[in-house]
Amino acid sequence: MQIDGELEGNVECKSTVIISCSGKVVGEITADKVMINGYFDGQITANIVEILPQGKAHGVVFSDNLCIERGGSFFGETHASKPGQQNLLLTDELQPNNVAELSQAK
Repeated sequence: MQIDGELEGNVECKSTVIISCSGKVVGEITADKVMINGYFDGQITANIVEILPQGKAHGVVFSDNLCIERGGSFFGETHASKPGQQNLLLTDELQPNNVAELSQAK
């Protein structure tokens, strides 16, 4: 998923979220990988977080793999992955099927 405009709210993605240089996100992101080359303010929970040369990030990051490239900036807190975070992000694929099965059963 690539965000080129402004978004206020929560994003959940099973793969990669890219905030392009024209993108601005305020809220929470949960994804396998997050790449920031625009502006982010909020909380990120991801296996991999990359702040690219034009990226500006503020807030809290839960990840065991954080990379800030030259020119990128981060102001906030970093924490190790939440317990079971990697497993949770990988097993979320099962939840949409369960929801669909429940709605069909009613």
